[in-house]
Amino acid sequence: MTTVDRVVCSDETHLAATVAQALVDRLSAPGVHHLVLTGGGVGIRVLIELCLRSQAVDWTRVHVWWSDERFLPAGDPERNETAAREALLDHVPIPPRQVHPMPSDAGQSAEEAAQAYADELARESPDGAAPDFDVLLLGMGPEGHVASVFPHSAGVRSTALVIAVHGCPKPPPTRVTFTLRLICTAEEVWIVAAGAAKAEVATEAQDNATSPNDVPAAGARGREKTIFWLDRVSAGA
Repeated sequence: MTTVDRVVCSDETHLAATVAQALVDRLSAPGVHHLVLTGGGVGIRVLIELCLRSQAVDWTRVHVWWSDERFLPAGDPERNETAAREALLDHVPIPPRQVHPMPSDAGQSAEEAAQAYADELARESPDGAAPDFDVLLLGMGPEGHVASVFPHSAGVRSTALVIAVHGCPKPPPTRVTFTLRLICTAEEVWIVAAGAAKAEVATEAQDNATSPNDVPAAGARGREKTIFWLDRVSAGA
């Protein structure tokens, strides 16, 4: 079973900087890297900090993916892609073909968008399923959701890799998301959380005995390692 580690930082600023430096260290290793980004306040702060350290990374060897996306028109400020481009991707020399945003709402259904992304993952995969993700970054909601996999939702139990989400309890209601099945193919899963609202669920999510159906973050595990990156408040320290 994957090891579950915890890193506690003094505050959210230190947390974002620490995670960003760890990403630099990982992306600076030889070879091609596949990094999965997340949105949210802390997730975007990590990307801002990564941008400040971006000269240490050879971006021609990095592919960027997303674990979930709001199904909105391209460029909408609520899309994770839009925020990531503003924070990082528009400022680094990454080849455009190595940036893999989830499809936007451009006339197709969310189900068609999910299938299109699954097809793109397969094209970059050594086994026809998905790339070998080095690090899959995730935020975590106060009820334990990761990506757009919410408690008691299809994303917990689906055997598909990418699915459409309708009636999401957090707006906007329509999204595209990795399932837990796909999340767990990553070599390492990093869950980044801050704030008092995350303290109780962070404790539950680190416990392998917790049901992923109740707390999806408890089922988000990397093949080799899972790291919870927390500030003191969310760690209960």
